[in-house]
Amino acid sequence: MQILPAIDLRGGQCVRLRQGDYNQETVFGSDPGAMARRWVDEGAEYLHLVDLDGAKEGRPVNEASIRAIVKACGAVPCELGGGIRNEDHLRQVLDWGVTRVVVGTKAITSPEWLEAVAQKFPGQIVLGIDAKSGRVATEGWLEVSAVGAVELAKRFEHLPLAALVYTDISRDGMMQGANIAAMAEMVAAVKTPIIASGGVTNMDDIRQLAAVPMAGCIVGRALYEGSLTLREILLAIRSGNG
Repeated sequence: MQILPAIDLRGGQCVRLRQGDYNQETVFGSDPGAMARRWVDEGAEYLHLVDLDGAKEGRPVNEASIRAIVKACGAVPCELGGGIRNEDHLRQVLDWGVTRVVVGTKAITSPEWLEAVAQKFPGQIVLGIDAKSGRVATEGWLEVSAVGAVELAKRFEHLPLAALVYTDISRDGMMQGANIAAMAEMVAAVKTPIIASGGVTNMDDIRQLAAVPMAGCIVGRALYEGSLTLREILLAIRSGNG
């Protein structure tokens, strides 16, 4: 299972939100490039970036920070989500140097668009499904739709997607543990590689997700607050104890 440290960007700073609530923000650093170097130095093989301003505004926003992260990462690739609503946005952020682009809201509002760009950019598009009580949330988690998360994943399973990032927003940033049952249900439902996100708090979460098995796991607040270290996670995974 691949571990992806998360860097969430708002106003050029590294932050974490609770349950996607922009009014519940904690700032963890003002130098995104330095934060990226920290995770790379500790062994990260992939970084998961979120442009929170972009998710809210519906367009990519934090260009300077993202370029700084990509530069700091060197050969370590990054994926980016947040505010990517059309092909121009997609090409724009790829030009910033990210390897994969996470698309969420647009997949709900315009599934034919996702079909087209996934075929045009095979292996570079990640479907981001953010759910609350099994229902898909959109517009930077500000709206919850009637569409089921598994239903949406099945709809796009045939596409040449790089992966699917599945986030339980009720757990995200809350340090209350991952929703193992929801993640296992998604893995069982589709063939697309599934990356778990939301609520990962301790090594027990990591072990349970690895046992599902997930293709990857995004870790955010637990790393920033120190309940987990990237080195201990990677050591456990590589030794077969994760």
